[in-house]
Amino acid sequence: MPRFAIPASVAQVCERLHAGGHDAFLVGGCVRDLLIPRPIADYDVATSAHPPQVQGLFRHTVPIGIEHGTVKVLTGRDVDGAWQGVEVTTFRGEGPYSDARRPDSVHFVATIEEDLGRRDLTINAIAYDPVGDRLVDPHGGERDLRARLIRAVGDAVERFREDGLRPMRAVRLAAVLGFEVHGSIREAIPLVLDSFSRVAAERVRDELFKMLAAPRPSIGLRLMHETGLLARVLPELLEGVGLHQNRFHAHDVFAHSLACCDETQGDPVLRLAALLHDVGKPRAAQPRPEDPTENTFYRHEVVGSDMAEAIARRLRLSNDERDRVVGLVRHHMFFYTDDWSPPTVRRFIRRVGTENLPDLFALRAGDVRSRGRGEDPEAELSAVRARVDEALRDQAALKVTDLALGGADVMRILGVGPGPRVGAILRDLLERVTEDPSLNTPEALEALVRELGAGPG
Repeated sequence: MPRFAIPASVAQVCERLHAGGHDAFLVGGCVRDLLIPRPIADYDVATSAHPPQVQGLFRHTVPIGIEHGTVKVLTGRDVDGAWQGVEVTTFRGEGPYSDARRPDSVHFVATIEEDLGRRDLTINAIAYDPVGDRLVDPHGGERDLRARLIRAVGDAVERFREDGLRPMRAVRLAAVLGFEVHGSIREAIPLVLDSFSRVAAERVRDELFKMLAAPRPSIGLRLMHETGLLARVLPELLEGVGLHQNRFHAHDVFAHSLACCDETQGDPVLRLAALLHDVGKPRAAQPRPEDPTENTFYRHEVVGSDMAEAIARRLRLSNDERDRVVGLVRHHMFFYTDDWSPPTVRRFIRRVGTENLPDLFALRAGDVRSRGRGEDPEAELSAVRARVDEALRDQAALKVTDLALGGADVMRILGVGPGPRVGAILRDLLERVTEDPSLNTPEALEALVRELGAGPG
């Protein structure tokens, strides 16, 4: 009985390649994750068959990278009707990487051992033959998995200069798996930062997001700091290293930011906002007048939101992702008190946006936990959550589109065409309705439109 249970569709691809007289191995991250074990997203196959031979063995294929030996074998459709498949790549070697991203050339090789020799990390250089139930591990990857160690295949400097993203991939895997990195990798990364600096921002962002999805992203972020990678990706964070805060925080700004990232539960975009929530503190820092050993950070959320926007643009985040990060950094410093009136609660919801409230509360919970003083986040959050839930249940108008009249109604009532005046009146109406929700009727709003329209403007 095979030692690993793999999907039938993947096994069948390997079986057909074997039946055609070719070797076929599962390779890369899927083998690593089978051995750990952990969930597997994709299975990749390496084979001695050349692309035309692969295409000849299977009815449905797509030549997704045929110049590099890769053919996608389509294995069936999912529940939505989309084709699913397995990437099958011919055993290959690689030429130099002059652009620090892709090999200038590839050539096919005869054995799986030669193919594994070009890979980056030992734990990614293990192959498994599901037909013969055979593991091929020429670089000690299984041993390193047991030791929970990230180690390069061969010389780390050489491996990392080939593809400038590999150093960040190594520290990302350390965070994702909770592994240590070998000393040779720590020594190599500072020597290859020139290659890393040539990597496209989109690739760096994708690796960063994978790291931020780890149970403890701080493992990778600290390694990035120690090796010089962080100075190339998020240099703004380094301004907080050693910056003392005040009696409310046990850590400096940098350590608090990393801890907040760990403690904030959510997707990578939310965790990026958590990492950057106090990025403005170093630039806003002022000694507390009554105690110069402590710092105050007045309006650091405003400074930080501008910095977060620049960072998001540099990392090529989408518009929606950028808006989430910037908004969360901008609004994370809310101070709820029991004397907030219902209109104040509604204005808070309007300012933050109903869709952003869960993220903001998750960030605040992470912020409280990461102060290092053993505080319970719910002591700050339970009351404001209840007030917000109450306001949402009341279905008050919280944005212009919730008003009982729209822009076309304003133009009809005032006999005007489109223009900034219409938008200004709608915003005034929303403010009136925020103060008194009973005004949100067509009749009451029409009267207000006439009143506002009679003023200067």
